[in-house]
Amino acid sequence: MSTGHGADSAPAPNTDDDIPAEPKPRGGTFSSLRVRNYRLFATGQVVSNTGTWMQRVAQDWLVLSLTGSSTAVGITTALQFLPMLLFGLYGGVLADRYPKRKLLFITQSAMGLTGLALAALTLSGQVQVWHVYVTAFVLGLVTVIDNPARQAFVVEMVGQDDLRNAVSLNSANFQSARLIGPAVAGALITAVGSGWAFLLNGVSFVAPLAGLLMMRTSELHKVDQVPRGKGQLKEGLRYVAGRPELIWPIVLVGFVGTFGFNFPVWLSAFANDVYHSDAGTYALFNTLMAAGSLAGALLAARRTTSRLRLLVGAAVIFSLLEMTAALSPSFGVFAVLLVVIGMVGLTVNVTANSSVQLATDPAMRGRVMSLFMMVFMGGTPVGAPLVGWVTDQFGARVGFFTGGLISLLAAVGVGLALARVGGLRLRIDLRPGHRHVAFVPRARSASAGRQEELATVA
Repeated sequence: MSTGHGADSAPAPNTDDDIPAEPKPRGGTFSSLRVRNYRLFATGQVVSNTGTWMQRVAQDWLVLSLTGSSTAVGITTALQFLPMLLFGLYGGVLADRYPKRKLLFITQSAMGLTGLALAALTLSGQVQVWHVYVTAFVLGLVTVIDNPARQAFVVEMVGQDDLRNAVSLNSANFQSARLIGPAVAGALITAVGSGWAFLLNGVSFVAPLAGLLMMRTSELHKVDQVPRGKGQLKEGLRYVAGRPELIWPIVLVGFVGTFGFNFPVWLSAFANDVYHSDAGTYALFNTLMAAGSLAGALLAARRTTSRLRLLVGAAVIFSLLEMTAALSPSFGVFAVLLVVIGMVGLTVNVTANSSVQLATDPAMRGRVMSLFMMVFMGGTPVGAPLVGWVTDQFGARVGFFTGGLISLLAAVGVGLALARVGGLRLRIDLRPGHRHVAFVPRARSASAGRQEELATVA
C-alpha cells in the first residue's frame, strides 16, 4: 500500500485525498465489544493488566524498601522506559513489517517470563536492587515491540469505524485493572511480601495468550504488510513532520509524559514522606487515580470526535490540577484531587492517541504510533530521575508542582502553535453573555485551505 511519499522524496502538501476519511461511529459506549476478536483481546488484557499493576506497585515499593530513595524509584522507572527512547522507532518498523498478532504472542510471552523471574528472585530472598533494574530494562526492551504492535492491531480487530471507541475501551480496560491490581498488591505486600505479586503477574499472561490463539484470523481487517526496504524509518519521521495535526499532539504528549506522569515517584513519596504511611496507602493512591481514569475512559468512549482543542484544554486542566494537588492541605483533599487528575489525564491520553491514529495512513500506523509511544513513554528516562532528584532534595510537594508547571507551559505553547498553524487567533471578549475566551479564524491568506483543514480537526 502506498503511503503517498517515497523513501527519498520530500513530503508533499496534504490534499483531501491524503487524509483518511472520518469514520462513521456506530454509537454506544461499548460498541467495539460486538466484535468477537476484540472481546477476546479485551478479556485477556484485563487479566494481564491487573497483574501488571500489581507488579508496578510491588516493584516501586520493593525499590523504596531496599534503598529508601525516591531517586532509585525514578531510576527503575527510567530503565523500564529507556529502551522506548532508544529503539522505539525500530519497534514501529517491525510492527508495520510483520503480522501483529504473531508479534504480540511473542512479546506477551516474554513479559510473563520477566514477572516469573522477578518472583523467583524475591521469593528466594536473593533479590537486590540491581536485579529490579535489570528486569525493568528487559521489560522495556520487550515493550518497544509490544506497544506499537498492540496499538496498531486494534484497527485490524475492529475496523476504522470503531477505532476511536476501541482506543477508549482499551484505556478503560487498563484503568479497570488499575482499580484491582494496586489494592491486591498492597494487601499481598503487607501480608506475604512483594514476591507473590510478581508471581501472579507472570501467570496472568496466560489469558492474553489464550485470547490471541482463539481469534478468528478470517475476521481480522487485513492491512498490507510493508515489505523490507531502505529508508522506512526516515520515511515515517518525514510523514509525521509534514503534518501539524500529527506532530503537535505528539510534542504535547511528549512533554506531559516526561514531566507530568511520574506518579510512581510522587505517590510513593507522598505516602512515605508526607503522610508517613505504608504500601497500603500507596496502593490506595493508585486505586483512586484508576477510578478517575476509568470514568474518563468511559466518557471518552461515548465521544464521536477527537478534537485537538479538547486535547490542549484537557492538558491545561491536568497541569493545573497537579499543581493544586501538590499544595493540598490535607489527606482528604489530596485523595479527591487524585480522582480528578486520573480522569483528566486519561482524557489527554485517549484524545491524543485516537486523533493521531485516525489522521494516519494504515501503512504508516505502526511507525507513527511507535513515535507517539516513544515520546510519551520514552521521555520517562529523562523525567523520572530528574523529578525523583527534585523530590528527594526539595520534597514531594515541590516535585509534584514542578511536573505540573512544565506540563502547563507545554500545553499553552502547543495550543498557540496549533492555533497559528490553523489560521486561528485568540479572542477575549468580556461583554456579558458572550464567550469570553475563544479562538477565531484569522484573515484568509494564500494558505487558507490548509488552515481551514487544520481548524476543522482543532
